[in-house]
Amino acid sequence: MTGTERHGFEAEVSRLLHLMVHAVYSNKDIFLRELISNAADACEKLRYLAIAEPALIGGEAGFAIDISADKDQKRLVVADNGIGMSHDELKDNLGTIARSGTRAFLDSLAEKSEGNALIGQFGVGFYSAFMVAARVRVVSRKAGSDEAWAWESDGQGVFELSPVDLAAAPTRGTVVELSLNEEALDYAEEHTIDRIVHEYSAHVPVPIRLKVGEAEARELADGSALWVKPKAGITPEEYKEFYHHVATAWDEPALTLHYHAEGRQDYNVLLFVPSEKPFDLFDPNRKGHLKLYVRRVFITDEADVLPAWLRFTRGVIDSEDLPLNMSREMLQKNPVIEAIGKAVTGRVLSELAKLAEAEPDKFAKIWDAFGAVIKEGLYEAADKRDELFKIARFKTSTGGDAWRSLADIVKDFKDNQTAIFYALGESAPQILASPHLEGYAARGLEVLLLTDPVDAFWVRTALGYEGKPFKSVTQGEADLDAIKPLDDKADAAPKTEVAGLAVTLKEALAAEVSDVRTSARLQSSPVCLVAADYGLDKMTEKLLARQEGKSHNSKPILEINPGHSLIKALSAKAAAGDVAAVKAAATLLYGQARILDGEAPDDPAAFAAAVAALMEKSLA
Repeated sequence: MTGTERHGFEAEVSRLLHLMVHAVYSNKDIFLRELISNAADACEKLRYLAIAEPALIGGEAGFAIDISADKDQKRLVVADNGIGMSHDELKDNLGTIARSGTRAFLDSLAEKSEGNALIGQFGVGFYSAFMVAARVRVVSRKAGSDEAWAWESDGQGVFELSPVDLAAAPTRGTVVELSLNEEALDYAEEHTIDRIVHEYSAHVPVPIRLKVGEAEARELADGSALWVKPKAGITPEEYKEFYHHVATAWDEPALTLHYHAEGRQDYNVLLFVPSEKPFDLFDPNRKGHLKLYVRRVFITDEADVLPAWLRFTRGVIDSEDLPLNMSREMLQKNPVIEAIGKAVTGRVLSELAKLAEAEPDKFAKIWDAFGAVIKEGLYEAADKRDELFKIARFKTSTGGDAWRSLADIVKDFKDNQTAIFYALGESAPQILASPHLEGYAARGLEVLLLTDPVDAFWVRTALGYEGKPFKSVTQGEADLDAIKPLDDKADAAPKTEVAGLAVTLKEALAAEVSDVRTSARLQSSPVCLVAADYGLDKMTEKLLARQEGKSHNSKPILEINPGHSLIKALSAKAAAGDVAAVKAAATLLYGQARILDGEAPDDPAAFAAAVAALMEKSLA
């Protein structure tokens, strides 16, 4: 063993520790919950490893978390006999951000006012000890190791690592010792610790014992698995406490799913849908949210039991059928796991559908938080598409701020409407400002406003809903003639014959557009660009172009509005043989269509020059 080492915290950890020491939170109790959760996780990890290596636990087979307190000594200790940490693990886990969400936590402070919620959400629980402690000392001995190390810091920028004599170290596991601040001495009192444990940690799957001063230790929690208990004997508060533990979160669960399945597979399920977005929601590779147990023994939190598009769920699945010694590699292709995952996925969707029907307002909040992720399933899981369509909700051109179901949209179809119309874009206001919606709005047609990146992909692969195909308002012919406008006068407005103008414009813009044609979708705008009937929607092209770093590779179609005064005037020019005037205007029309499409003209300099020339001519 070497002597004492001094190390500086990484910059983000130093910022966090400064925050913990100096910020004032409404509830500092959570530090104990976080330390208990860490201790329970350490025990669970060793319980799993000991299946293959029984020597790791030696003759000490039981697991426990021991809390001891001494108010006179200003001391609080949380000890476990779990996996423990080596020298390097102490240095990495407690001195850097490599295994924490510290950076994301700090980035989100400006967006949140309740620091307590952030602590749980971002997995920076150990550092919360500095809210109540002037100094923290961690002594740890990794299971099976003949070395023990101490980590110590006052949270002021540096920490020390030093070897510990094995006689003064635990047989295995970790001891976290807090030197309490004067204003935090009540955390060394029995009633305070008792209250916190029962409020936040009563259902961790490891027994918790408390010893205060010279009194005998007593059990605060028996470590029984909540998920195997009958639902009738569990209170909403107990479910909430367990959710906070298993999800390392602070919000309220929006949906709790607890049941026991029997039949070809025997397993228990206790899952929660959060009410707030986790910070890593759009990281489909992030693991650790769903814990897999076999007969109450923790196996892994990295098994892909549920699909990535349900990654917002938190909780436990406990199987009676899997062998305890199964490797994590075998888990990924195990037919029992696949069957359980398929069944649980269906149950989650059915429970969401029930909630959507019974409590639409409550479900709307879930969809608002996680709809963008659930819709990934519409693209990735064709076999679940019908079930997903039942719970999918959309903002629409006529629905205002309300979420609308596909069933409601189809129910409100106009006479002669045969398709579900949609528009892709980066935001609802941008889509609503698009000229492409003018003809649909004139007929009172409801258009789905699809603003999530995955929308561009699932909507192309979905055949439709209840026999009604999905049709883009920015692709192909609008086919609106069979649907009566809300205002009969709008349909009776005189249309200029623009065939000659279209031919001239197509010649002038041959390098930019594939065709020029009369539009049925335009009402007040003179022009717009649409994608061809076959191929990619324009928004899909934009998304792929961003991902691949390439420009769009297909020419759009320029549609012109024969009822617009500008198009009428240009048509008269074309009829009179003034081809030069029409071709000069072509650059402006195409540039205007690009701008209306949310893009810059292909050649901004040429467009600006054409605008300047037009202004000069009109002013002269």
